[in-house]
Amino acid sequence: MTAAEGTATEDAAPQRRFEDLPPAAQRALLEAEARRREIDAKAEALPREIDGRGGLEPTRYEDWEIKGLACDF
Repeated sequence: MTAAEGTATEDAAPQRRFEDLPPAAQRALLEAEARRREIDAKAEALPREIDGRGGLEPTRYEDWEIKGLACDF
């Protein structure tokens, strides 16, 4: 083991396991994952757009979105 390898492991923050998180944080992570799965399933069910603008569907979060921000026209 080199000196560079030793410092990389010492400087790295310890990884927290899911089981180590408080119950509220565990619930929040599970709910977020369920929302992501629902959004992904909805996006896959949409018909393929021909000659569209490209990229992700702008209404995937139930509101118009550009560059991660909700917007009005």
